[in-house]
Amino acid sequence: MTETQAASRPQRGDELELRVESLAFGGEGVARLSDHGYVVFVAGAVPGDLVRAVVHKSKRAYAHARATEILEPSAERIEPRADHPGVPWQVLPYARQLEIKQAQVDEALQRLGGLSGYQLEPIVPALEQWRYRNKLEYSFGQSGGELVCGFHAPAGGRAVVSIADCLLASELGNRARELVLAWARGQGLEAWERDGGGEDRELRAGAAADGRVRLRNLVVREGRRTGRLQLRLVTSPGQLDADDLAATLNAELGEALSGLLWTRTERLAETTQGGVTELVWGDEDLPEQLGELDLRISAEAFFQTNTEMAEVLYGIAAERAALGGFERVFDLYSGIGTIAMWLAARAGEVWGIEIVEPAVADAIASARRNQVRNVHFFAGDARLALPQLVQEAGRPDVVVLDPPRAGLSKKVVQRVIDAAPRRIVYVSCNPTTLAPNAAEFAASGYRLVSVTPVDMFPQTHHIECVALLERDSG
Repeated sequence: MTETQAASRPQRGDELELRVESLAFGGEGVARLSDHGYVVFVAGAVPGDLVRAVVHKSKRAYAHARATEILEPSAERIEPRADHPGVPWQVLPYARQLEIKQAQVDEALQRLGGLSGYQLEPIVPALEQWRYRNKLEYSFGQSGGELVCGFHAPAGGRAVVSIADCLLASELGNRARELVLAWARGQGLEAWERDGGGEDRELRAGAAADGRVRLRNLVVREGRRTGRLQLRLVTSPGQLDADDLAATLNAELGEALSGLLWTRTERLAETTQGGVTELVWGDEDLPEQLGELDLRISAEAFFQTNTEMAEVLYGIAAERAALGGFERVFDLYSGIGTIAMWLAARAGEVWGIEIVEPAVADAIASARRNQVRNVHFFAGDARLALPQLVQEAGRPDVVVLDPPRAGLSKKVVQRVIDAAPRRIVYVSCNPTTLAPNAAEFAASGYRLVSVTPVDMFPQTHHIECVALLERDSG
C-alpha cells in the first residue's frame, strides 16, 4: 500500500457504502474499496448486498465493519426468521449455506494447505435447522433501565441484545431463561457493567452498591435425550438468595430441572469459565444419552453442542477409522471420553489423553457406568504424554484427533508422526487449521484420503469436518 493509499484507508467510526462480493472464513462479507482494492470485512452482509457499514477496526491491509443498513439486498437474501445476532446466515437459503460451507472447506485445503487429490465428500446437512443447541450462554445487560438477558451485539457492539425467543434453544430451554430473568427482575438485581475501564475496573468486578451480586451470564444446558436442564448463574461476588431462585425454578420446571449451580467470579474477561462454583440444588452433573452411552456432563466440561449431529459426526469418524475389532486406538483431546467410548466396541483397546483433569474424571466414571472395559483415560498434555503412552501401550494403529479451533501445534503433529499410526482420523471444527495440519502430515508420508464436511450449526458460518489420512505404504 502506498502512502497515499494508507492515508485514505478508513478509520474506526467511518461510514462506508460497500458492495459485498463473497463470504470469508468466519462468516463476514468481503468488500473492496474501489480505488485501490483495500479489503473490508463486513458483518451482517451476504454476497450481492449493497450496504452502509460502520468501521469498528482498521488495519494496514484490511478493516472490519458492521452493516447498519441494507441499501440494495442481494438476490439471494431471504427474510430472517429469528431476531438473534448469533445466526447471521439465516438470510441465506439453507441449501446455499451448505454450498458455501462445502466450497470453503475445499478452498481452505487447497489454498492454505496446498493439498490436492483428496475426495471431498458431500456436506452432511443438519437434522434440524433450528432449535438444535443443547447449550446456550446468555449475557445479562441493561436496556432502557431494564434488566435483559440475551446475546452481545455482533461486530464490535458492546450492548446486550434482548431476545423474546431464542430459536437455537428448545422451548424448555427458553422457558428456563425466561423464568430466571423474571425472578431476577423481581429481586431488583442489576447487570454487571461491561463498558467501564481504568479506575472503574475493580469496582465493576465486585458486588453492587447494596452488597448484592451483579448478574453476568446464564448458562442453560439441556439433555436432549433425557429432557433435563442444568442451569448455571454466573455473577460477581455478593449476596444472592439462591435458595429462592431454586424454589421458583422447581415450582415451574418440576422434574425437568436437573441442577442449579452458582458461579461467582471477579474476572473482567467476558467468560463463563473459572471462578468459584457451588451446587445450589439438585445434581452437579447433567444426565444425557449419546447413542447407547449413558453420560453425566459436569458444568464446565466440553460436550458437542448439537447432540443429534454429534451422533452423526461420531458415526462418520467410526466409519473412517475402519476398525476390525483388534486395533489399538489413541484418542487425543478425548474430553469426557465420548469418541473413545463410541469406538471402543469396534476396537481392541482405546487410550484417551486429555489435559483437563475434571473431564478425565468424567470419562473414567462414564466408562465404568457403561461397562466399557477396553478404554483407558489419563490426564496429560498430548505433546508430552503421547511418547509416554507409546512406550506404555505400544504404537497405535489408529489415532483420532479432535483438537480445539486452534488446531494442532507443530510439536503435537510431530509426536503423532513419530507414533506412526497407519490411519489418522482428524475431527476438526475449523478448516483453516485442519488444512495446514493436514499439509504437515502429508509432508511426512501421510496421504489425505477424504474430507467430509458436517453441518453441526445451521444459520452460522461454523463447519465441522472429518478428515482421513493414511500412511503411504511405500
